[in-house]
Order: sequence, then structure tokens, then C-alpha cells
Amino acid sequence: MAEHPENLDSDVVKDFGSEWSRFDQRGLSARDHAEMFNDYFHMFPWTEVSSKAVGADIGCGSGRWAALVAPRVGYLHLVDASSGALSVARQNLSGQSGVSFHQASVDNLPFEAEYLDFAYALGVLHHVPDTREAIKSIARVLKPGAPFLIYLYYAFDQRPGWFRALWRCTDLIRRVISILPSRAKNICCDAIAVTVYLPLARSAWLLDRMGILPPAWPLAYYRDRTFYVLRTDSLDRFGTRLEQRFTRNEIEQMLLAAGFEHIRFSDRQPFWCSVSFKRETHTLTAMEE
Repeated sequence: MAEHPENLDSDVVKDFGSEWSRFDQRGLSARDHAEMFNDYFHMFPWTEVSSKAVGADIGCGSGRWAALVAPRVGYLHLVDASSGALSVARQNLSGQSGVSFHQASVDNLPFEAEYLDFAYALGVLHHVPDTREAIKSIARVLKPGAPFLIYLYYAFDQRPGWFRALWRCTDLIRRVISILPSRAKNICCDAIAVTVYLPLARSAWLLDRMGILPPAWPLAYYRDRTFYVLRTDSLDRFGTRLEQRFTRNEIEQMLLAAGFEHIRFSDRQPFWCSVSFKRETHTLTAMEE
């Protein structure tokens, strides 16, 4: 019997339920919400998605992205393996029509084959045991030609060696913090937000204003973000037990193997964000067999 028959890790599911209950995104500023949404969705082909389209947010978490997607489309299904996360998402979309909520793993999506007009999975599939199979599962429920937006943690493939070495050090810290009891974990992650995220982010802001921000400055992405975002993402990064990272080429190969084509990658942070389309006529390749 497989170790993870539903392609989920129960500890990770529990961790994210706790995270979104603690940071339900009601404290997220409108500016941060809109700008981060654009960071992920700026390459999404809205012109090719009808206002009557039916789509899915796979691993919806707090529903922060769904809250901005749902008004643009006909119907949006929010899917998450965590009942705690879904509870938060229901509250955050309580006034939104045309949405429904499903507690399900990515390998047991509650849709018929070729049902969805589009889907997205942002910051989710690097936290499941088998990312390749998760992408294939999503492909099965998309109509031919449907767009799919994905964000997976990058493997620092375009970063210098010192940056990758620094990450290896932080990953050792993550492995320790992520298995702590919830209260201790929250305290540690808040401390990291104060002592690491905040100084590096605000230094990046200052260097950027001076026009001398180095391209590989750690946490430069957060230079304009509020402390609420820093606290949320510190817990997200250091409080999660299962984390996988992929190169751009590895992501492209997984998408091709799942039956996607016309694959495009964003050239700005966060890395890697990609949009692709399910092949209109799907023929199995040697890679997929």
C-alpha cells in the first residue's frame, strides 16, 4: 500500500489549517492583496476565459486569490484538503455568489473528466508527496484547451552558488521548526519575521530607492510588503514539514508529461509561475506512458 494513497501528508494538511486559521488574511491590506494577485495572475489569459467559465482553485487555503477570481468568472470551485482552511475560505467569500467548497485531496478531485474551463494551483503542489501525479490529476479534469496557472517553489536555478548555500542553511532551520508544537512554531516564525524578513526586506526597499539593489538580494520580493505578509510567509516557509523545489526545466517536463502545451514562465518573482494549456488532441508520449 502506498505511503500517501491520496497524495497528501496529513501533518502538512494540519499545519496549513492552523496557518490559515491564524492568518485568515482579513489583515491583508487591499494594496498587498491586489499587487500580489497581479504577481501571480499577470500572465493568466483572461481574454481566453469566458465570464461564464467554470474553474477551480486547487488548494485554496484562505481563499485570498479566489476572492478576486470569482467575480470575473461564472463559477469557481474551491478545493482544499484542510477543513480548517475551507472554514476560513467560506468566511472570506461569504458574500460571493457562484462559489462552492470541497474538502478533497488533489488526487481525488470532485470533478468529472474534462469538466473545468480553467484551474490554478498556487503555492500548493510543492507541499504534496508526488507533484508530478498531482499535475496529472488536475489535467484530467480540465477541458482540452483549458489554461492552467501553477506556482511552484523554484530550486534557485538562476541564483548564484552563495544564494543556494544560504538556502541550505535555512532549510535545516525549517526542518527543525516545522516539527515543533504549534505554539513554539508560531513564536519561532514570528521571531524570524522580525529579525530576518523585516531587516532584509526594508534594506531592499532602501537600496531599491537608491538604485543600487543587488539582483540576488535575499527577500527583496518583500521590500514593499506589510509586516502582516512577512509574518504569514515566514510561517508558511518555516512552519511546513514537506517542501519540494523544482527547476524551470523540471516544471516544464512535468507539465508536458501531464498533457499541457504552450508553456510560458513568468520572468519576475515569485519563481516559478507558469501558464500552460491542456492539449487539444491528447496523444500519449513516451514520457507519459
